[in-house]
Amino acid sequence: MPVVVVANPKGGVGKSTLATNIAGYYASKGRSVMLGDADRQQSSRLWLNLRPPAARPVSSWEVGEGHVAKPPKGTTHVVLDTPAGLHGKQLRDLLHSANKVVVPLAPSVFDIFATRAFLDELAEQRKASGLQVALVGIRVDGRTLAADQFQSFVKGLGLPLLGELRPTQNYVYLAARGLTLFDVAPGRVERDLQQWAGLCRWLDS
Repeated sequence: MPVVVVANPKGGVGKSTLATNIAGYYASKGRSVMLGDADRQQSSRLWLNLRPPAARPVSSWEVGEGHVAKPPKGTTHVVLDTPAGLHGKQLRDLLHSANKVVVPLAPSVFDIFATRAFLDELAEQRKASGLQVALVGIRVDGRTLAADQFQSFVKGLGLPLLGELRPTQNYVYLAARGLTLFDVAPGRVERDLQQWAGLCRWLDS
């Protein structure tokens, strides 16, 4: 059963946005998906509470302090939203049952430096367990100097960059209604769905 962990020790980098949309993607494919929230802010759990009954179901996955409950029988995919400051034993515990880790990364010098040590820690986990790790650019405007610096940083990491998601209010608007890009007519979010294509292929691989 695929277990996707969305992680970055930096707060405010878009982990919950990414986690909820990954869950929404799996649900759109008819998967029995559960979304867990290990963050004290419980943003993903709030999103679940906002999700309308008519939307494709996404179940809540109970995640306690240092403990992840076993998903019930019939669950096919699990997505886990994680807290800021994740490292050490807490990181190892959350990665224990993970198949894939997606690291959202914003194109700012602060985010880049805050994430570098975490990526090194993940590299050790990759060597030990064969964990799949990939990056997703968050709020990336390709016309800016910050985007160029971001590309230079990513090239030196040796990790796949699955896509760069633009800064758009679509995510804010949909999240406030418990929805994702994959819950609305594709024509409304066509540009954003194109930016998700690489990530979706990786999730399905």
